[in-house]
Amino acid sequence: MSDKIVKSDEQWQQELSEEQYLVTRKAHTERPFSGIYWDETSDGIYRCVCCQTPLFKSTAKFDAGCGWPSFYETLDKSAIKEITDTSHGMVRTEVVCAACDAHLGHVFPDGPGPEGLRYCINSASMHLEKDSEGE
Repeated sequence: MSDKIVKSDEQWQQELSEEQYLVTRKAHTERPFSGIYWDETSDGIYRCVCCQTPLFKSTAKFDAGCGWPSFYETLDKSAIKEITDTSHGMVRTEVVCAACDAHLGHVFPDGPGPEGLRYCINSASMHLEKDSEGE
């Protein structure tokens, strides 16, 4: 992994939309069924909106019915960090970008993949780099 990406709060506010900033830098959560990727079906790579680190492949995306983009595995386990989150009166596992500490969402043990995981990720924390035609 490359060097840690560190920017001031003011730099993040200038580079990101208000929603992207609140989600990635302040750990807010977008409303279910409101993000641009919750029902996206295009092929490609989902990258961190803050630093462009590749996070998830579209082939690992599935409809969990929860209103957020859901993936059963990461593209590279070293691209994310998992942190215990005890906010809102519950214990969950927060998922952040390992390169820039952007809040991405949470991971739950109820997914369909071989590891049984569901990465429930905010659309505002990602950018979909669609596969080129003909690939």
